[in-house]
Amino acid sequence: MKTKSDSYICKDYDGNIFISFEQLDEIVLSKDPLLTHCLAVVKIGDDYLLGWNKWRNRYEIFGGCIEKGETARDCIIRECNEELGLVSFDVIYLGAMKFLMKPDYFSPNERIELGGLYGIRLYDINIDNIYEIIKDKEEITKLALYSQVRNKEPIALIDEKLLEYFV
Repeated sequence: MKTKSDSYICKDYDGNIFISFEQLDEIVLSKDPLLTHCLAVVKIGDDYLLGWNKWRNRYEIFGGCIEKGETARDCIIRECNEELGLVSFDVIYLGAMKFLMKPDYFSPNERIELGGLYGIRLYDINIDNIYEIIKDKEEITKLALYSQVRNKEPIALIDEKLLEYFV
């Protein structure tokens, strides 16, 4: 296992480190005790959709924590329903992300976590129409395309790097 002193992919402003991206089988990932969350890179045409997280004050990709009894796929489908209002959509499993997380809201300890990364393609969709069907407007307060906010608004550094895994 890599440590803090080894190479890594990306480090964010909070000190969290994106250690590696691995082609771990989705079923194996779902059974791993280090799995804590899943994220989705959402593409509309050639651009990426981001949501403004009002608690972290930055644009992010979509996803959240695994709930008891969920597989990684169950988690991302639920999260995309809550955060984007999506009901029927295709989800592509991209691989497993490994992170060194600093103490935060979820844990007072530094820790290694795994996350599942998924890709979703939406076609002919107006982001204003998506915002109207979002269920979790407490967390996601606005949507934007990456090309509109890149270098203009705060974007989670690790999430911005994750966009590269779904082309």
